[in-house]
Amino acid sequence: MALDLYFRLPFGRLNRTTPEVIELANLIGRTNNSVALRLVNFAACDPVIIESGRTGMPGGISICKPIWDEFLDRKEDLFFEAQQIKAKLLHSSIEDIVGITETDLIGEDKRAFVKQRVNQDAFRSMILNLYEKHCAITGINIPSLLVASHIIPWAENKKERLNPENGLCLSALYDKAFDKGFISIDEHYRVILADKLKTYIEESYYEKHFASIEGLEISLPEYHRPNPQFLEWHRDCIFNN
Repeated sequence: MALDLYFRLPFGRLNRTTPEVIELANLIGRTNNSVALRLVNFAACDPVIIESGRTGMPGGISICKPIWDEFLDRKEDLFFEAQQIKAKLLHSSIEDIVGITETDLIGEDKRAFVKQRVNQDAFRSMILNLYEKHCAITGINIPSLLVASHIIPWAENKKERLNPENGLCLSALYDKAFDKGFISIDEHYRVILADKLKTYIEESYYEKHFASIEGLEISLPEYHRPNPQFLEWHRDCIFNN
C-alpha cells in the first residue's frame, strides 16, 4: 500500500503532513512519520529520483528494494492488490472504493473491468498530482474538470499504460481535442493545431479556444515529463492521420 501511494504522489509531497499519508497511516495503524519514511525509502530505489540528484532515504533500502523490483514491471497488479487490501481494511468492496456500480458491470468480465478501473484511477492520481492539479494548457485547477490524458491510448500500448511519461493533465475540452487529433504537442512542448481544426477558423469560438493556444508552451512537471517518443507517436498516428 505504501508503494501504491509512492507512485501516486510527487516527490515533494512525501511527508507526514500530506493528507494521503495521514489517511494511509490511520488505515494501517502506523504513525504519519513511519509512512512518510517508508515512502522516502522507496524514493531511494527510484532511478528517476536518483538521476534528478536526490537520494531519498537509503536506510530502509534493504527492505524496500525487493518490493520495488517485484512490482516495477507489474504496476497493474500492484495498484489492484493494494486496493484489495484497502477494501478489506475498510470492510468495504473494491467496487465501492473506485465507484463501480452493478450497472457498470453488466456484460463485463467483472475482475478485468474492476482491475482496469482501479488502474485508470491510479493513473489519474499520478498525472493530476504530477501537474499539481492544473491543466498543462490553460492552468485550470478544478479537479473535476481535469482529465489524465494518455498520449499513446490505453488500448494501443499495454506496457506504457501506467507510465507517467505517457500522460498529460488537460481540461476536458483539450483532452478531447488531443484524443481526436485536433491538437498535439511538438518536440518543444508547444501546442500545434491540425489542418482539420483550422477549417473552423471562421467560427466564433475558434479564436478564443484554439487560436489563442497555438504555439503555447505547455506547463511541465518537475520530472516525468511527457516522453518525446510518445509525443512523436501521437503526432504521426493520431494528429496527422
